[in-house]
Amino acid sequence: MTRTIHYGLIGCGMMGQEHLHNIALLEGTRVAAIFEPDADMAKAAQEIAPDAVMVASVHELLAVEDLDCLVISSPNHLHVDQIDQIARTRPLPLLVEKPLFTDPGDAARLEVLQHSYHQPIWVAMEYRYMPPIAALISEVQATGGVKMLSIREHRFPFLEKVGDWNRFNRNTGGTFVEKCCHFFDLMRLILQSDPVRVTASGGQAVNHLDESYAGEVPDILDHGYVIVDFASGARAMLELCMFAEGSRYQEEISVIGPEAKIEALVPGPGRFWPDHLGEPPVPQVIVSPRDPKGPVVKDIPVDPTLLAAGDHNGSTFYQHQGFLAMLRGEKHQPDVTLQDGLWSVRMGLAAQRSIETGETVLLGASTR
Repeated sequence: MTRTIHYGLIGCGMMGQEHLHNIALLEGTRVAAIFEPDADMAKAAQEIAPDAVMVASVHELLAVEDLDCLVISSPNHLHVDQIDQIARTRPLPLLVEKPLFTDPGDAARLEVLQHSYHQPIWVAMEYRYMPPIAALISEVQATGGVKMLSIREHRFPFLEKVGDWNRFNRNTGGTFVEKCCHFFDLMRLILQSDPVRVTASGGQAVNHLDESYAGEVPDILDHGYVIVDFASGARAMLELCMFAEGSRYQEEISVIGPEAKIEALVPGPGRFWPDHLGEPPVPQVIVSPRDPKGPVVKDIPVDPTLLAAGDHNGSTFYQHQGFLAMLRGEKHQPDVTLQDGLWSVRMGLAAQRSIETGETVLLGASTR
């Protein structure tokens, strides 16, 4: 009989609750303990995982004997201190929400942890596991070698979070860290190379300008472009707009090589799709060879049970499936390493800096 794996969760706001729903879909798992300081979020988490012990601090959570791993889904700016506390108190396998860090000064702390933490740390880059994006990645060889990659996300504004922490760059790292680290991770994954130059232009044109928190107006950006040059010679571009939720598809990704172009079309969360428009769009992958010409359109439907368990096109379930396989010894290392998490934030911080200064930011890199 397979041993039950016991989880502890740090932070159970919107994303933490998505983790709870998806862990519940996995056989042989149990949420043993939860730390969530907000009373309303704690109540909601307890309803999803009624058998979990609710604790008052990370310290109390780490004292719960019956734990095999931890999931960190607290606000961005808390991640590094919490990882450090776990490392000093009781190192356990970790699934850490993105972005891994927000303060550039914390990169060095994580580099040290990378060598001293003797348990696996898996960074939660769930966009890799969205079925249409996973299908695109599986088809990449048809391009003959990707030379150009573009990612367009046209979506809704930032949602409301506990204490409005996501309204300020000091907590999020900035929009191109908080929101876009997923896309920078995909760039490195698909191109199998590291970035050398980042050039960006963006701003705050529409969202949150009429909001005020303790007299402060939010400073998070709501749109922009980022161009990234890679050591391999490939180029990638990101286009972000966070006031375009009227779009049929939320993400559109294309990869182009000498032999073909491949696209993935990804709808946004189904709960935001208007009832009067009927059924939400089905994700698609389109393969367009140069010779013979003729696009091939493939529907990539997602299990409705997985769609109901979160806002990320079923990807959180597949991510947890992989994490659980690692915990059971069926997989030897994380799919998304600490180094992957570090790179994705470095790229986001470089984009933020380029927007602030108007200059290209150079990054050290190597092909992989």
